[in-house]
Amino acid sequence: MSDVRLNLRVADKLNIDVKQVRATVELLDEGATIPFISRYRKEATGSLDEVQIMQIRDEIERLRQLESRRAAILKSIDGQGKLTEELRDKIDAAENLSQLEDLYLPYKPKRRTKATIAREKGLEPLAQKILLQENFDLDAEAQQYVSEEKEVKNIMEALQGARDIIAEIVSENAESRAQLRNLFQRKAIIKSRVIRGKEEEGEKFKDYFEWEEPLAQCPSHRMLAMRRGEKEDFLILDIKPEDEDGIEILNKQFVKAKERSR
Repeated sequence: MSDVRLNLRVADKLNIDVKQVRATVELLDEGATIPFISRYRKEATGSLDEVQIMQIRDEIERLRQLESRRAAILKSIDGQGKLTEELRDKIDAAENLSQLEDLYLPYKPKRRTKATIAREKGLEPLAQKILLQENFDLDAEAQQYVSEEKEVKNIMEALQGARDIIAEIVSENAESRAQLRNLFQRKAIIKSRVIRGKEEEGEKFKDYFEWEEPLAQCPSHRMLAMRRGEKEDFLILDIKPEDEDGIEILNKQFVKAKERSR
């Protein structure tokens, strides 16, 4: 994305004239400090204050990092021969790094996983057929993948390999990851408890030996204190929403026939 378009996006987000944004970005790129720009370049920036200049700096840096990562992801997927027009459009439309990384995850080079091993054994078609959720004889289908040569000894191993592949497909799905992330932001509960035997040594964290509250209501100072207690090996933290809420999201995303989910 060109600097012109980046400046326009910054201007739109911060509700600042694009000429002021462009002048500020140019001064920042030249190495000028925020106090210097605010005090001595008022004629160029239209008298923007330090807070506005700082906002421009932070937003242009964020967008530049986003565009750099976008280009790297597109290049990587294209190099694998897997960049479709639909995928390119989704990547181009991503507005933050989390969305970009979620889209890239299925194509990101990774170490060998259980799913990778199952794919090497030729079990991908079985996994895909199960995901379609059509009526068929599961055991008979799995039997076709039993192979001494590929080290699939029996039906159970074939089905386990298919499950491993399906688990990875589900975990790497960009839409479900976005919905689950939103669920964590809205409904996650943060819980902390003391590690057994460390009550005396970790007394400074006693307020959090048995603590629970909604994550969305947890102030930053309390979060930092609990994280510090965890880092110093006095506390155990658990942050998650109700399991049922997450399962409901995944059911809606992947289970195609309600009667089969019962």
